Amino acid sequence: MTPLARLARSMFAAAVAAVAPDALVRRIGFTTGGIEFGGCILYPPGKLHLVALGKAGPGLAAAFLRRSRRAPDSVLVLAPDGVPTPASVAGVTRFAAHPVPDARGADATSELLAALADAAPEDGVVVLISGGSSALLAEPLPGVDLDEAAALTGALLAAGTPIAQLNAVRTHLFAATGGRLAATTPAPLLALVLSDVPGDDLAVVASAPTSGDPTTFADALAALERAGVAAAFPRASRIFAEGARGGRPESPKPGDPRLERAATRLLGSSADALAAAAETAQAAGLRTLELTRGLRGEARSVGTALAALAASLAPGEGMALLLAGETTVRVRGRGCGGRNLELALAAACGLADVPERCLLAAGSDGVDGSSPAAGAVVDGGTLGRAAARGRDAAAALADNDAWGFFDGLPEAIVTGPTGTNVADLAFVLAAGAVPDFLPAAAALTNRVPSVPSGVLPRAGRRAR
Repeated sequence: MTPLARLARSMFAAAVAAVAPDALVRRIGFTTGGIEFGGCILYPPGKLHLVALGKAGPGLAAAFLRRSRRAPDSVLVLAPDGVPTPASVAGVTRFAAHPVPDARGADATSELLAALADAAPEDGVVVLISGGSSALLAEPLPGVDLDEAAALTGALLAAGTPIAQLNAVRTHLFAATGGRLAATTPAPLLALVLSDVPGDDLAVVASAPTSGDPTTFADALAALERAGVAAAFPRASRIFAEGARGGRPESPKPGDPRLERAATRLLGSSADALAAAAETAQAAGLRTLELTRGLRGEARSVGTALAALAASLAPGEGMALLLAGETTVRVRGRGCGGRNLELALAAACGLADVPERCLLAAGSDGVDGSSPAAGAVVDGGTLGRAAARGRDAAAALADNDAWGFFDGLPEAIVTGPTGTNVADLAFVLAAGAVPDFLPAAAALTNRVPSVPSGVLPRAGRRAR
């Protein structure tokens, strides 16, 4: 592994550590009466209820219990299968499928909504929300069939539907999304959100269970039509069309009086992760520039664009470009992979034989698509090393088999689930004053069991 690749892995490890549950929960003010955060105070004279949702849910709940000076009267955690679960919350954690919902999520959501509805007005509810919650909150709205909703979710994912459009569909399929979770309870509610979406839009993260939903049934129907799946899901299409005509109740909107007792605040995001990655790069002598936290587009197109950007950097200039966001993959083949692996594979093609450059693309949650990897780090020698093992990049891309390409190569980043999630991270590095010795990547990256059309914003200014 080259020094530049080791540095990229160290940057990824630092980024993930910065948004670990323990680090985030330290930002909450705990008192004997309750909690304070972001100008909000929750000191309920009645009971205190704790709910934690998503990929970081178990870790956030455990950290909350360690630091809280007031023990919650009830705790419920809902997390995706395979997420690390501390012993302190193992007995109160329910698991469900992700990213396609299942009956376990529906059952757990039904119980959660019933418990919140039974809370008293003098109680208080803390909800810790992280990425992955949309699929877990799977209790369908009246008239919605869970199996069809699950199949529709899978079809939209396979079509490369952007997260905001996907969540517009979810908020009109499921009973706890689009502000409905908060609207269910008469108790004051404070939601603290770990964002995994570009722009940290609290109306998009986790399909907005505690925030007003600005999307409509018409938006949901338009998302199906854009993805070309409306005809394949006639029941959902009819429901959305009926809702667009006013025949079904809309989700609570911003300013809805049912949400007056709820407050939603940002607990952490990719900004924290990129700041930690930048510090690591700067300590190694590189200048850094954050390009965007709204990276989007088709993964292989973005990878090609980033490789061209890397190749264009001045020779000998030590530079690290940092990005975060979420690309998409339009599935055409039958291989195994994910958006980060596919981005990295496309970048490897563009970096072939380009010296002293590397690119890392990885999911902060440690999971990339259907693969066991978080992502990969590639450079000018990646294709040659793969060819020596009989791997063909073009064939792998054609079959969406990026994991088949990277499996067993040193480029693969295999961490297992990290217990956090702030979307995907990408680093473009150019060698300069990069020392031969760099701290080894933390154990995080050493554990092995593994726009539109490439739109990129202008950098705007030179790094310092």
